[in-house]
Amino acid sequence: MSDILLSAAATAACLPYPALADELAALLTDSAVTVPPRLVQPLPGGASLFVMPANDATVAMTKLITFTPANAGTGRPTIQGDVVVFDIATGTRRLVLDGPTVTAHRTAAVSLLAAQRLAPNTRGPLLVLGAGVQGRAHVEAFVAGLGVREVWICSRSPASAEALAAHARTRGAQARVVDDAAAALSDCPLVVTATPASGVVLDARPREDAYIAAVGAFTPRMVELGPAMCRDLMACGTVVVDTRDAEHEAGDLLQAGVDITALPSLAEIVRESRPRPAGPVLFKSCGWGGWDLAAARLAMLRVCAEA
Repeated sequence: MSDILLSAAATAACLPYPALADELAALLTDSAVTVPPRLVQPLPGGASLFVMPANDATVAMTKLITFTPANAGTGRPTIQGDVVVFDIATGTRRLVLDGPTVTAHRTAAVSLLAAQRLAPNTRGPLLVLGAGVQGRAHVEAFVAGLGVREVWICSRSPASAEALAAHARTRGAQARVVDDAAAALSDCPLVVTATPASGVVLDARPREDAYIAAVGAFTPRMVELGPAMCRDLMACGTVVVDTRDAEHEAGDLLQAGVDITALPSLAEIVRESRPRPAGPVLFKSCGWGGWDLAAARLAMLRVCAEA
């Protein structure tokens, strides 16, 4: 197979959410996986450059992306870049994947995997806060992977919320736009917060059978969930982090004074086949190069199968 540069659409086609969730679970039990700490280089104007390498026994990859919060609302994406995939045996570059597409798909697939293992009630409705790229990806993932058939959208942009609701309908789900996310919690056992994380968007008691995936905040200064909500979930439910990196990245939990070192990670849930917990669940996702490696592995398998 020669080196292949995949467009955003071609990258997405290689990463169907249910298959990607399965690959993520497989990666968490693969002892050959190595993921060094990611490099986050601050840039002028509040932007950041992320360098995220990882490898297993046969595949090595690096995600190189910029995160530019100032692009929000301008028509330019906030995340731009590539994922470069190498064959370890020969050192040959095999694939170049669209970075923002990989980020969106693997993040939503991680939330899906966590929901499959942790959510007390997977039927829905699904409440999504934020109608951007991650909101869209999570709607697609939960419809495809959990069979959700009703989606509620809450966004500070009514036009964006309506557009995402329309997209959800194309995926076979009923969809509505809501203004009061806190009030919607009483009707929605599945919740995703996928906002720019510039301030608290939710600080209320969820249902006893709630599963909340908080994905917007991935630095200590970012926040989506209020401190009282985080502490309440710690006291009355279960809080799980995606990786141990959350100990210094999970702004929601850090700002609430939560001892993150005591929390289980998704890897522990998967490796130990822990039973589904009782009561509400908060899954705090911050991102990890291993998730991108899983996407690279799946893309390699699918491209090779089609070659």
